Amino acid sequence: MTIFLPPSTNGHYRGSRYAAWFLAAYGIGWIVPGMIHSFLPDGGAGVIAGLDLSHNPTLIFGMFAWAGATQIAHGIVTLAVALRYRALVPLFLIVSFIERLLLSWSGWIKHVPVSGHHPPEHYASLTLLPIILLFLWLSVRRSRQTQPESPA
Repeated sequence: MTIFLPPSTNGHYRGSRYAAWFLAAYGIGWIVPGMIHSFLPDGGAGVIAGLDLSHNPTLIFGMFAWAGATQIAHGIVTLAVALRYRALVPLFLIVSFIERLLLSWSGWIKHVPVSGHHPPEHYASLTLLPIILLFLWLSVRRSRQTQPESPA
């Protein structure tokens, strides 16, 4: 099993454990919508995102299933980092911030829905930007609980 899961790096992590726990919740937050996109009959395209499915629904369902597969994989790796490879928590939080920034830019500026209806993910991305920044700061800030005692 060590081929797939090398030894843990948690002992090298000096940031807040809350940042790691946030990243674990964030990973789960990728897996759940990924499962919806992969296994719901319409992938959530109609019932959640409110898309018009009258034009080429097979393509839309396929794209949602593709997105769901990548979300599940992304969530599993994010969860592994949060639980076993915490030295990578700051890196994953930076990547998550960039990802949410690009998703927000795309959903609210570049590709604004013609109908004016924004799917839940658009709101989640905006909401998560400052939260991810907070936990990124906590992940790089040295935690008192993880620091060796300094001589008095």
